[in-house]
Amino acid sequence: MRQIITASIISYLIGSIPTAYIFGRVLKGIDIRKFGSGNVGATNALRVLGRWPAIAVLALDILKGFLPVLFLGNFFVQRINYLPQETVRLVVGLSCIAGHSWSLFLRFKGGKGIATTLGVLLALAIKVPGLNIVLALLVLSWFLIFAFTRIVSLASIVSAVLLPVYMLVFRQTFTLIFSSFILCAFAIIRHRSNLRRLWQGKEHRIKF
Repeated sequence: MRQIITASIISYLIGSIPTAYIFGRVLKGIDIRKFGSGNVGATNALRVLGRWPAIAVLALDILKGFLPVLFLGNFFVQRINYLPQETVRLVVGLSCIAGHSWSLFLRFKGGKGIATTLGVLLALAIKVPGLNIVLALLVLSWFLIFAFTRIVSLASIVSAVLLPVYMLVFRQTFTLIFSSFILCAFAIIRHRSNLRRLWQGKEHRIKF
């Protein structure tokens, strides 16, 4: 039990690193939460900081989920041998996402967690047989919805809802299916304000 708690705390702290907030402070001396949508994620970084900082924020937020699940997961899988390895990696991944969404360094506020979730799923797909198909379909779904609507939040919400559907269709383990419902709930909770704006027809579209 102590090892699981340690893995969760370390992963949460890594996830809590507020990438977009740091970039805003370093590049423009601003608190990104006071500009644009107020979110500390890649989409708001694109609006406020520009294209290349946003790409860097996106990449780092993905890595916040990918690296802990892959490398911390390897470390703790060897020590927590009474649990399946995918369960240990999921604990690490969910802790990273929770850290990003409710960051210790931002008084338990944070981003929507979509990029970090993608990083978690990428790492899991490397270690869990058959998950790469689910991930490929999920990414394809996101890009198709975004291509037609240019609305990041809509693509993210629909993809989050599709995640447990794909898990069920491709007969993943109970642990993965259950976790996919948790991830779906995470995404919907974090996108509540976006859902209101979508309903009102006021959600922002990305323009190129």
